[in-house]
Amino acid sequence: MNKEARIFNFSSGPGVIPTPVLERARDEMLSLNGSGMSVMEMSHRSEIFEEILSFAEQGIRDILALPNDYRVLFLQGGASLQFSMVPLNFLPSDGSSDYVVTGVWGEKAVNEARKCRGGVNVIYDGKRDGYRTVPDQGELRVSSDAAYIHYTSNETIDGLEFSYDLDGAGVPIICDASSNILSKPIDISRYALIYAGAQKNLGPSGVTVVIIKDELLERAPAGLPTLLDYRNFAENNSMPNTPNTWGVYLIGLVCEWLKELGGVTSIAKINAEKAAMIYEAIDSSDGFYIGRAKRSARSRMNVTFQLPTAELDGKFCTQAEAAGMSGLRGHRSVGGIRSSIYNAFPKTGVERLVDFMADFAATNG
Repeated sequence: MNKEARIFNFSSGPGVIPTPVLERARDEMLSLNGSGMSVMEMSHRSEIFEEILSFAEQGIRDILALPNDYRVLFLQGGASLQFSMVPLNFLPSDGSSDYVVTGVWGEKAVNEARKCRGGVNVIYDGKRDGYRTVPDQGELRVSSDAAYIHYTSNETIDGLEFSYDLDGAGVPIICDASSNILSKPIDISRYALIYAGAQKNLGPSGVTVVIIKDELLERAPAGLPTLLDYRNFAENNSMPNTPNTWGVYLIGLVCEWLKELGGVTSIAKINAEKAAMIYEAIDSSDGFYIGRAKRSARSRMNVTFQLPTAELDGKFCTQAEAAGMSGLRGHRSVGGIRSSIYNAFPKTGVERLVDFMADFAATNG
């Protein structure tokens, strides 16, 4: 095998990074802008890194058309740390919060919130149906006195995605958008806080982007631990400690790449086309391939399906990997197949998968 050859990486995360971004990072690895240093070597307090940080922040602002009363913060700890930071900052001990649970990541968020002060109400739980759908807006009964409502816009394991921006009926909405951020236009005015691990659509692992409205930020109590306090990150330009400098640098390049493609409107069209190709292969297979999510809740980022037997699932993945397609095995908790096709995943890879699916079904059906 050619060790320089690129494969089609269907991994759920870390996911694909745009090739032009990787090439530029390679070229600038040893010396950025004639500095004689790699981004990974320079001081985060230096003027050159402050420009990198500002460039990454502005990239996110431009793509999402963020109003001035929203902050963009760069944290560490992944989305999983946000499961704790959110209630620590915004759930009063004498208050309660509403959670919408449509998958494992929403479930984890609830479990962490329950370790903190205040009450946690699960106003929708899809577990009883095996996490196969998301609620219609009309199904949700939001508590009028809730401190916030939390939901996960795309669940990677079961392949579920909300097709709409949640309406909190006046309650602040907090969203874990780790696996579909920047993949489509959103109505940012609906949200008080959006957080996302970078390793799907934003860049490499090790950086978490938090977009937070000033109005919510002002509610954070005093006296929180330094690195669990959103206000502290906002007041210190995301640098109360040393940030992931390399990760922030790559986020800036990814945003630049996305803007050159036409932003979220253009990438949303591409993402819809990629997902539709795989779903068509599933739906036209006469039951050989069985989609996991209900059609109304199908994700454009993580297409999940299974074959008639677990043995065929394994054979499918083994042969696909031999054909240059990696990362197709479903999560260990559900099995089956999961094809993650984030923003940077090329359409040619989807075409390769669809052709492989047809050949595999013809041979094994």
